[in-house]
Amino acid sequence: MPSAAALPDQLRAEWCEARPRDFAARFERRARGAGNPPMRLKRRWTLGVTAMAAIALPAFAAPGGWDRFAIADAVAQKAAVEPMPFEQAGASFPGSAFYYLEAEAPVLQVGEGIRFDADDSVSGPAIQGGPAARPLRIDNSGVDRTRALQCLTAAIYYEAASEPDGGQRAVAQVVLNRVAHPAYPKTVCGVVYQGSERSTGCQFSFTCDGSLARRPSRMFWDRAENVARQALAGYVYIPVGLATHYHTVQVNPYWAPSLHYLGTIGAHRFYSFNGQAGRPAAFRFAYFGGEPVAAPHARSQSAVPDAVVDPLAVQRVFDSLEQARMAGKVNAAAAATGTPPLYTSELRERGGDALYRARNLPEAQGIKAEYANTGRWITQPGS
Repeated sequence: MPSAAALPDQLRAEWCEARPRDFAARFERRARGAGNPPMRLKRRWTLGVTAMAAIALPAFAAPGGWDRFAIADAVAQKAAVEPMPFEQAGASFPGSAFYYLEAEAPVLQVGEGIRFDADDSVSGPAIQGGPAARPLRIDNSGVDRTRALQCLTAAIYYEAASEPDGGQRAVAQVVLNRVAHPAYPKTVCGVVYQGSERSTGCQFSFTCDGSLARRPSRMFWDRAENVARQALAGYVYIPVGLATHYHTVQVNPYWAPSLHYLGTIGAHRFYSFNGQAGRPAAFRFAYFGGEPVAAPHARSQSAVPDAVVDPLAVQRVFDSLEQARMAGKVNAAAAATGTPPLYTSELRERGGDALYRARNLPEAQGIKAEYANTGRWITQPGS
């Protein structure tokens, strides 16, 4: 067989195969996807360019917006150090460094810094070292304890339902302090509903302003009842001391300046009596029972408050009794020493000691000289 080189050109072209590079073809590539219609790559490229332009165009158009594309260095940038106020001219004075610099906050250990409501039983914001109440335990079972618990719970609920535990315990302690004070009834219900028969002048406003018509919330009532049960079992809330009065921070009653302000707990300001009425000796923390019905008294036509419960009148009565007691001691000492006793201004106007001097005593026979002045004041002992 002749070789391809020996063949004529025409035969060689017909006999020899064309080289692969002499062929050219155009194939359409389609996107492959399961369940998706084919999409040409050209269309996908167009959509990608359009999306990038939509994102980049607002960034390029915004003035000063190039910084958002800057990549920060891994090394922290050094900020300019501003001088402290005491290091600046005109802002320095003796001790200014201690004025401006703050102490570093201590590092708390596990469990430190946690506050419990029970901590209020040990110390509180109201008093510092003042006299505290003694426990008033109501161990009576039956009607007395049930009524006392109901009345004290009502006072806590309607006076301090939204208060924290400290505010509710403070209200309960004021009620028990009044039970122990001789100026108020000797029962819990008697103290809570005192003056409720009048439209004004009640000691606790919820007993005469219509608040009892509202049905209490069971959750808040149970919470107040728990506080009342602890107070009746002997719990003493120390921060309010011997407080017998309180009012909300929104009002300013006439008696507030004349009483001893103890402090504010929650939404109430607490006070105790001044003078003898506020001394610990004036309180007797003993319970004798006899609780009345746990309900407001029948309404009376009289709208005049009882003067006995006026705190200023209570203070005056106790101070006058103390003065009389002291005067009695002076008179007893005067009688023992032979000096004239002290008299009131009325008796002094009537003659004072001269009214009680023995005059025109009948003459007696046979009386010894040492008994001659019997019945008369001896102004000079030994005479």
